[in-house]
Amino acid sequence: MRMRIWLSGAAGAAALLAAAVALPLTASGGGLDQQNRARSLAPLGSEPQCEAYSGLPARWGSDPQAGMVHLGAGAFVFGSKFGYEDERPRGDGKTRVRGFWIDQTDVTNAQFASFVAATGYVSDAERQGGGAVFHKPTLEELNARDLAWWSWVAGASWRHPAGPGSSLDGIGNQPVTMVTQADALAYARWLGRDLPSEAEWEYAGKAGHDGAELDTAPRDRHGRPTANYWQGVFPLVNNNEDGHIGLAPVGCYAANDFKLYDMVGNAWEWTKDIYSGSHQVHSNGDTAAVAPASRRHDTPMVIKGGSFLCSRDYCVRYRAASREQQEADLPASHIGFRTILRDS
Repeated sequence: MRMRIWLSGAAGAAALLAAAVALPLTASGGGLDQQNRARSLAPLGSEPQCEAYSGLPARWGSDPQAGMVHLGAGAFVFGSKFGYEDERPRGDGKTRVRGFWIDQTDVTNAQFASFVAATGYVSDAERQGGGAVFHKPTLEELNARDLAWWSWVAGASWRHPAGPGSSLDGIGNQPVTMVTQADALAYARWLGRDLPSEAEWEYAGKAGHDGAELDTAPRDRHGRPTANYWQGVFPLVNNNEDGHIGLAPVGCYAANDFKLYDMVGNAWEWTKDIYSGSHQVHSNGDTAAVAPASRRHDTPMVIKGGSFLCSRDYCVRYRAASREQQEADLPASHIGFRTILRDS
């Protein structure tokens, strides 16, 4: 499959706002607005801060918008002229979205555990008996089978993300994974929220920008990675320039200009939209290929933002406009989600 390789470039990120302050509107009239004036934003954006984070935002359980920021209605260019075919904008791409609240981070293991404790919810992976788990293969494994980095692991679930013997000990601050779209929706509805549409997600991910820098590898002006993605030759060599092998805690890197963390890299994120367009082979390998043969194939949905597996030589989807398809009921170790609350 032909891959386009983007040159590395600076990916702008706003400085962390840890205090409650008035935030400016973007030039388009959308983005962060005055509803954030009296809110304390998450104290994240660096390695020490993300490592110390419990995974539960301030006022969790008492504030209906705990851990969220409000984005005013606005317009943006939906898609990219520089990415894959299925990312091309329609017409000039100008798309307008209504205002909404959105989680500053991916939903964490700690947050999802709180939901399960309150409701007794049983996830799809637990009902299905497993999920697709990534591991770095040996050269022998690569020669032995296709997609050797994916395996269907019996007993894998959000509680045991790498399979039996793994647990959530010490990783309450990481994105919850091994969740299906239905799991994500169940959590969102517990809080009176929803999953974002693809357009809402991309509006938040682009954070008021529309330049070519959105389609470059996320690095700062010194060449350091500003997101958790794969540096090196996928899937054998990860140079670990970003400081993380595998998933990172949420918020280890600076927020974008809408004060949102990890909109690129770390974990793909579910949206509520059905995938349509030029259907391409999954660039990290179709996880459905390793599922049991008896498993029914479900509707392909849009996931956004890339993950720790996206590399310059293989995936190239560590970009806000990137989109991929994932079967709605297929749990995998590189997919999480965040929620929104739309303005009435």
